Amino acid sequence: MLMNISYNWLRELTGARLTAGELRERLTTAGLEVEAVHEAGDDFVLEIAVSSNRPDLLSHLGVAREVCTLAGGEVRWPEMRAAREEGRTESFTSVEVEAADLCPRFTARVVRGVRIAPSPAWLVARLQAIGQRPINNVADITNYVMLELGQPLHAFDLEKLNERRLVIRRARAGERLTTLDGVERELDAEMLVIADAARAVAIAGVMGGAETEISGATEDVLIEAAHFAPASVRRTSRALGLQTEASDRFERGIDYEGQLRAQARAAALITELAGGTATTDAIDVYPQPLTPPLVPLRFARVRELTSLDVPPEDSIRILGALGIELAGANGAGRSAADAGGQGAASEATFVSPSWRADIRIEEDLVEEVGRHFGYDKVSDTLPAANVAGEYGAHEGRRREARRALNACGFDEALTYSFIDTAHDEQFELLPGLVRRAGESSLVTLNNPIIEGAARMRPTLLAALLESARHNFNHGTRDVRLFELGRVFAAGVEAGDQPRETEACALVATGVATEEGHAGASRELDFYDLKGALEAALAAMNVSSVEFAATSARHLREGQAAQILLAGNAAGVLGRLADDVAAVYKFKQPIYVAEVDFTSLLAAGETSVRYAPLARFPGVVRDASLVADRRVTFAEMRRAVLELNLEQVRRVTLVYVYEGERVPEGQRSMTLRIEYRADDRTLRDQEVDELHGRIVNTLEEKFGAQLKR
Repeated sequence: MLMNISYNWLRELTGARLTAGELRERLTTAGLEVEAVHEAGDDFVLEIAVSSNRPDLLSHLGVAREVCTLAGGEVRWPEMRAAREEGRTESFTSVEVEAADLCPRFTARVVRGVRIAPSPAWLVARLQAIGQRPINNVADITNYVMLELGQPLHAFDLEKLNERRLVIRRARAGERLTTLDGVERELDAEMLVIADAARAVAIAGVMGGAETEISGATEDVLIEAAHFAPASVRRTSRALGLQTEASDRFERGIDYEGQLRAQARAAALITELAGGTATTDAIDVYPQPLTPPLVPLRFARVRELTSLDVPPEDSIRILGALGIELAGANGAGRSAADAGGQGAASEATFVSPSWRADIRIEEDLVEEVGRHFGYDKVSDTLPAANVAGEYGAHEGRRREARRALNACGFDEALTYSFIDTAHDEQFELLPGLVRRAGESSLVTLNNPIIEGAARMRPTLLAALLESARHNFNHGTRDVRLFELGRVFAAGVEAGDQPRETEACALVATGVATEEGHAGASRELDFYDLKGALEAALAAMNVSSVEFAATSARHLREGQAAQILLAGNAAGVLGRLADDVAAVYKFKQPIYVAEVDFTSLLAAGETSVRYAPLARFPGVVRDASLVADRRVTFAEMRRAVLELNLEQVRRVTLVYVYEGERVPEGQRSMTLRIEYRADDRTLRDQEVDELHGRIVNTLEEKFGAQLKR
């Protein structure tokens, strides 16, 4: 998300004398990517790319802390005291929170006797410089404070609230509300609303309602500042298709101790610019105050993780400038100046500030110290090691599988581990992956980074098919991709950690080039995909794999096979079903496979033994048999090998034919059998006898007829 930061505004908060260009370089070096700097009248605007774990940077105050840490100095807090104060808030309104799980904190304050008018020129210019549209003085002040301190606010016309009170509750199913953009929206029972005594007047954390908005006739204003659960706001925003500046901040997590401060700042500006008298206090419904986590730091870890030689006192100074204070005896924060001899200790404990939800473990503190001490000071030499490098377990077999698939014309893909929940019922998952029933069997992100990617993938195929579609959209019709990666499912019991399994998936479509032919001669088919998978298995020395006809929800009936490892299901392959192909708008046959790679690695390797080259020649005989089309080559091959004839060395498939001169429901299969003895050259009579025995067995067992 991009945040526009006013250079002049930043200087007011920091007193820094760096130019806009210097700020860009220093902030970017410290890990805050400033994408651009452009002029805006007598100001400059810095466009900062804010990552999802740094919601504090969606405010000028948050960036000011970074600037003060880089350039020295302290943040200059703006005026927080209203020009005129009288009366207590509870004399004019009341607040009731019914859904405390979705609204941990809610505050309200009243300003009476305001005059609604256009904002002064300086406020209009400042908002316009960073892309905000001015509305009126009160509405502009709430936006200004949000951009300054990071806390979204909303102003209600107090007289328009039924019984002059607010109730924070879940919406009633089918309840309707017309929002400030003039759109009537239907709510569901999982959405949080701010209501008065009669109806919903705002969608909590997203947008206010039109019926209680500030107008030219407004005299008394109720200012609300709250802390809403990020997951609730995100769900509501996505369900309604309504994304706002407020929802962007609530979704990422705001400062849970900043409500009263922002409210006081808004009251001070309103009494200054719109007149009126503010109440002396605020209603603050905060039943279970949140406790900031304590994070230990061993100062030696800074060097171990970054190679930077940072003295402990510098680490304390940097963290203190960012508002990450040393913990006192009672767990409360204390500044670096009050630390005394703490800086000389080998470790210390810090209090994670309420506005930094990303500071939870020791490595988070190391990152803060490292980026402000200077990433440019990181050594470019490799760290010393006491042991020689070596491959991880099974890494050699993974490498051989990759090489084999590359040799078959497949390119390796690396896709995101998060996919859309729309794929939940689309694919047959790996056997044994899911051990719970229903949607709870899958892993859902409460606050996904990418919109529409809230599911930790239970299959590799969804993203791999998206990659195939991407290739199609760019004119590449011949696609062969594979991916080795982890898939996820919920733990067996509620509260268990998610289960992870390594999988291998393949996608193939387009035309094939036969050996010895200059150009493409045919389309890829089921057997090309099966052959590529068999080549990878052979490279891994896995031999106990068989294939059997099956059905799967994402595969076309009659063109699907189950992959069996030592008799146990390990995956499926086949042609993509028409209904699934239609979702991706594929107009040519797509063949896919997915196999449990963890099981393949656990199966162990087939022993490879040396054997001398045969001293005596072999004899090859073909047998063409007509049998029911449901009879497979694997079944015939198994029947031959079960005869345990020492001289039978190999059984392969030569050709399958269906059509003219073959009865309906049957097909002709040609098997090639190689005979050889180790101690002599076989005579024709011996081969005839062996071959006849095999043919008789196949005729009896499968009702086959030998083609003459």
